[in-house]
Amino acid sequence: MLCQQPEGKGNWDNVEVKRVFLLFFLTGKRLQEWISVILCFSLIGFNFYNLLFYLQLEHTSSVIVGIFAGVITADFLSGLFHWGADTWGSVELPIVGKVRTVLYTSCFAEALYETCPWECYVFALIIFITMTNQIHKWSHTYFGLPRWVIFLQDWHVILPRKHHRIHHVSPHETYFCITTGWLNYPLEKIRFWRCLENIIQAVTGEKPRADDMKWAQKIK
Repeated sequence: MLCQQPEGKGNWDNVEVKRVFLLFFLTGKRLQEWISVILCFSLIGFNFYNLLFYLQLEHTSSVIVGIFAGVITADFLSGLFHWGADTWGSVELPIVGKVRTVLYTSCFAEALYETCPWECYVFALIIFITMTNQIHKWSHTYFGLPRWVIFLQDWHVILPRKHHRIHHVSPHETYFCITTGWLNYPLEKIRFWRCLENIIQAVTGEKPRADDMKWAQKIK
């Protein structure tokens, strides 16, 4: 079994450790842990496949540097976190104070569940940022799109063509999000872009979209 009750009576001597340890065995928590782990490793596999599929030999050196930099960054962040926990942490801290004592008796999912959700966030962020320009291009393409792209657009997984059309209605001052478009409506309701434009204009004196006509002439 991947998860087993700690052996030896001494591991259960501390009532608080036992309480926190048992907390991680709640059905909902365990489900969340495994979903996070499986999703994370699926995204890692997806990303690794794409890296290999699109790898070009002339980029080998930059890939090696990127991998090395990533490993070094991860090692430094692990040291920073470990230093913070060991130096400034305390078992008296609410919620997280006792958790570190459970780490050494935890199973595979429990050992990884804290980092996997963050890694899922990072991988999704990387994938969607990488694809943003292509998604934007697809939102301007009305012929010859693959069926799977149209399917993703129709289900609003990526920016739909009809949705993006709203941005291109003069004066082009709304619906700026071009990856999924999910945030366009709520940001418009709270007048987010207008408020940001007013702040920038107040600070710099620059008027928003002052060169729109220049861009229109340039495109023509």
